[in-house]
Amino acid sequence: MSKRKLNYRFHNPNPVEVTADYILDILIEANKGKVEKALCENMEQMKENKEKLLRNGIKSE
Repeated sequence: MSKRKLNYRFHNPNPVEVTADYILDILIEANKGKVEKALCENMEQMKENKEKLLRNGIKSE
């Protein structure tokens, strides 16, 4: 008995732009935690750099 190859077809009645926006929203939601973590780490690094500059007598913006 030979194996049968499965063939799936999906019908998407939406325009390409709507589909792209929907997928983008899903990806943003899925990666929200990673983005927030990266932003917090970046802010912490900026704070440390500013403190170092102030200790060394260099004014920061």
